[in-house]
Amino acid sequence: MKKEKILIVEDNDTMRLGIQETLKRDMYKIFVYDNGPEALQKAEFELPDIAILDLRMEPLNGIEILQKLKEITPNIEVLMISAYGTVEDAVKAMKLGAADFLTKPFSPDELRIRIEKLVQRIQNRKKLESLSEHNRLLREEISGEFSEIIGTSKPIKEIFSLVEKISESDSSVLIHGESGTGKELIARAIHRNSLRNDKPFIKMNCGALNDNLLESELFGHEKGSFTGAIKQKKGRFELADEGTLFLDEIGDISPNMQVKLLRVLQEGEFERVGGEETLKTDVRIIAASNKDLQKSISENEFREDLFYRLSVIPVSVPSLRERRDDIPLLINHFLNKLKEKYNKKIKNISDEGLNALMSYTWPGNIRELENLVERLFFISSEDTIDAELISSQLFKNVSAINIYENMPLEDALFTFEKNLIVQALKKNDGIKNRAAKALGINTSTLYYKLEKYGLS
Repeated sequence: MKKEKILIVEDNDTMRLGIQETLKRDMYKIFVYDNGPEALQKAEFELPDIAILDLRMEPLNGIEILQKLKEITPNIEVLMISAYGTVEDAVKAMKLGAADFLTKPFSPDELRIRIEKLVQRIQNRKKLESLSEHNRLLREEISGEFSEIIGTSKPIKEIFSLVEKISESDSSVLIHGESGTGKELIARAIHRNSLRNDKPFIKMNCGALNDNLLESELFGHEKGSFTGAIKQKKGRFELADEGTLFLDEIGDISPNMQVKLLRVLQEGEFERVGGEETLKTDVRIIAASNKDLQKSISENEFREDLFYRLSVIPVSVPSLRERRDDIPLLINHFLNKLKEKYNKKIKNISDEGLNALMSYTWPGNIRELENLVERLFFISSEDTIDAELISSQLFKNVSAINIYENMPLEDALFTFEKNLIVQALKKNDGIKNRAAKALGINTSTLYYKLEKYGLS
């Protein structure tokens, strides 16, 4: 049966049956009624693609049904039919959205031709809508190269500027940054801004696989080259041809794989595992690591020649504690994503809670912040997430060493003292003189520190 659904509204029994039988033979899905009100009720549920309406009927005429159908489903294609049609009737129907007007009597072939034209209109409109949506998404991607990278701080603006400068180059890029800083987002932004943006962006986590699996993933394999190789498989270098290959955690690959990777970068060719044919590749390499590769070189864990091949253009991604000004924007972004995903009312962070988040060192960077925001979003029973809940989750199951080991002394002291105050207030039900006593300080000193840390 064809996909198009056709609603027929005709009060003449003979004419209605004739139209129904003609179109049934062409395998359309047909709904037939002798009056407007019943037909409109059906249309609200079925949303027909095409309607065939007699002009003169009771209690609603074809023009009235046409107007109501357009309110229910604006894109419906309407064929008006009448034995008493005039030019004025046809013009009025067309102005109200009818696609065609057919005067009775008409042959089955004439009806089929008119309906086929309406079907073609529907198909053309859907193609245009699909193309329009594709173009919209493409425009969004082109105009929003940094849409996934949230921030307005100086360090992140410097990253934006650098990405714009290096994107048109084909040189290899080595992105360095702590875990969770968004290195893949930077790689994608470079690709989207590049001359290769209409070609594939293929990623590979080099630290997740052993040598054999990694070699197969990068270079592909031939059928029967090892147990389980039941068919030929293309590797990431083939899949990324003419595009960009993103090699994450490049610092974790073995010396043996470093040699094989270096050959591809130097010569632009490789063989599949178990294969004899030498394949050419044209890819731009963007690599990333959270390790100090120069230190790895000094410890003979990473090849110096490979390092210089990869780091033609080095990019250093700032940690979250280096761009604290972006934390409120990131929190708002994550909360809005959760609201849209789960269709829940958006929650807010109290000023004191935001201060607690701003003062934390974020060893897990943006990934840690996003995970915490999601947890707070679901466990908070209030619309406003307060500092007490934030502190209870921020330091939950985290040892003091883990919290402070990577912090500058001033930041560590600030965070440590603030957390002690929050915990003292919590244990003493918010009674400040009791909390001060527990901390071994005067109440006036506690008030000063509450103001200092934004907890008052």
